[in-house]
Amino acid sequence: MRSIALLIVILASIPIIMLKPHVGVLVWSWLSYMNPHRLTWGFTQNFGFAQIIGAVTILAWLLSKEPKKIPLTPVTAFMIAFVVWMSWTTVFALVPDDAFQKWVQVMKIMAITFLTLPLIQTRQRLDALVWVIVVSIGFYGVKGGFFVLVTGGEYLVWGPPNSFIAANNSLALALIMVIPLMRYLQLQARSVWLRWAWLGAMGLCGLAVLSTYSRGAFLAMIAMLFYMWLKSSHRIVLGVIGALCLVAAVAFMPDKWTQRIETVQTYEQDGSAMGRLAMWRFGFNVAKDRPFFGGGFEIFPAMQYYERYGMRICEPGEIAVDCTTKARSSHSIYFEVLGEHGFVGLFLFLGIGWSALLAGNWVRRRTRKRADLRWAFDLATMAQVSMIGYAVGGLFLNRAYFDLYYHVVAIMVVTRLIVSRALAAEPAPAGKAATAATGSSGPGGRTSLGTAPTASGIAPG
Repeated sequence: MRSIALLIVILASIPIIMLKPHVGVLVWSWLSYMNPHRLTWGFTQNFGFAQIIGAVTILAWLLSKEPKKIPLTPVTAFMIAFVVWMSWTTVFALVPDDAFQKWVQVMKIMAITFLTLPLIQTRQRLDALVWVIVVSIGFYGVKGGFFVLVTGGEYLVWGPPNSFIAANNSLALALIMVIPLMRYLQLQARSVWLRWAWLGAMGLCGLAVLSTYSRGAFLAMIAMLFYMWLKSSHRIVLGVIGALCLVAAVAFMPDKWTQRIETVQTYEQDGSAMGRLAMWRFGFNVAKDRPFFGGGFEIFPAMQYYERYGMRICEPGEIAVDCTTKARSSHSIYFEVLGEHGFVGLFLFLGIGWSALLAGNWVRRRTRKRADLRWAFDLATMAQVSMIGYAVGGLFLNRAYFDLYYHVVAIMVVTRLIVSRALAAEPAPAGKAATAATGSSGPGGRTSLGTAPTASGIAPG
């Protein structure tokens, strides 16, 4: 029944996408992040629904009257340059066949990201995209949080099988990035009950992150929460509540979780941690030998190059920074890009994140005192928090081509574009007009806007 229901939903969405191409971005996001086909049985479990929806969306976009130009900003310039550079390094890849297969996968992700920019250019569409992302990934966080409460955190929480977030570490990173977006939706909620529901969802997702037993994710969550607190206008209240909740959640977890996290202090004795350091060393050596092109995609699992770049096979029971017992991944977004695309690739990759954070600062400065654009202030702030979570969590995980990250970057670009248009179209409201536009009061007395797209002066999509 699940397979049939899923097939009906996807087939029914195709005519809608042909009429409204932006719906294709939403359906693709649902398929890519929630992976509903992985929760079915039969032929649908491994069927390429996302590829079909992506192709239909591109066709519908080309035939539609939707904008065809990608907005040129510092962020998109870095993204385009990064795509070009990854394509160039693939030509010189040390493992050409495997590199080409990975290049195809990454280009599909980047294509949808670029397609998001011209199709999601109103607040209504932007909010719809945020909702789809949050519900799709948050589903596993809420479900995992309840599982933690029932089992006392004795077991690991996993994502949907055979997906980008199947592994416990990957799911934890995705949830850390989604929690700030949940906070954005909470700030926009008019209903008190809905605000409390979002608060509960964030708490359950936090428990799910802890129960992935990921040490890197724990550090990333601390960094994400600290940055969220730093950007809050009610630091004392939020700080006290957040600290109490974190202490209670950590105290709830079993002793084996505490022992796992404490190994961060004794990483020299941990084979997994030393294996990460070994692969970071390998990636740096590859980039040092090939500073411009790196080793190309899929260089890290290529054991035939380990000895060439300072890696050896460990002796039985040996733990060292210059040896490994098996083929490994990079275990870091930074060393992943460095080893695969050289120092130029790393510069472009870092440029995407840095320019997106600066775009967020631009939005925050220009909307801080605009009640009608408070939603953009909140979204830019929470997108920044999400990116910080990715930047810290990515220190220990090879997810440099994570589609969620590039979608958050796209959300930042579109938010800046909408704000630019709104500022150019109308002056800042004053007096009672500004007060009237603020909507209901959010948690802790802060002002919270509703989701009506007309509040920003931008026509709904």
